[in-house]
Amino acid sequence: MIDRNGYRPNVGIILLNSRNEVFWSKRIRQNSWQFPQGGIKSGESPEQAMYRELSEEIGLRPNHVEIVGRTRDWLRYEVPDRWIRREWRGNYKGQKQIWYLLRLVGRDSDVSLRQSTHPEFDAWRWNQYWVELDSVVEFKRKVYKQALTELSRLLKTDPCQCADYDVDTLAGVGRKALTDQLEVNE
Repeated sequence: MIDRNGYRPNVGIILLNSRNEVFWSKRIRQNSWQFPQGGIKSGESPEQAMYRELSEEIGLRPNHVEIVGRTRDWLRYEVPDRWIRREWRGNYKGQKQIWYLLRLVGRDSDVSLRQSTHPEFDAWRWNQYWVELDSVVEFKRKVYKQALTELSRLLKTDPCQCADYDVDTLAGVGRKALTDQLEVNE
């Protein structure tokens, strides 16, 4: 389902733990980390898609999380031509996303990356909210920054540290920090 402007509706999920750390998942057989996300199916609301993706990708159910908030509007990113499926070329530009900020009310042990017959991730970890984004595929970094910045107002902590949060400056610094910072969970 692609809109008339070439964007596929999608949801993104920023999952917090009790320390306001965010859940990162590693793409299977890649050195790329991301937040859970996925397409909105025809007839599905963004919230329904968010719960479906949460279950399919990381095994969490609605009773494991609480919704803290969501972005006001769609956030968009374009996908480079080399990443676009041949059959979509010409009418597909990228994704438009509603981002949800969730808080885990369950336990870490409720996370399961093997819920789907085709898992997307092979590891996960908790990271600081304002972690560098260089381990995220380059064309998604701007939308990640937008989502994190907009949703940071809902955190139960001091005001956001986003004044110093520059994705271009951090691009060369954070991969090792992200890789080394916290223990990888399976």
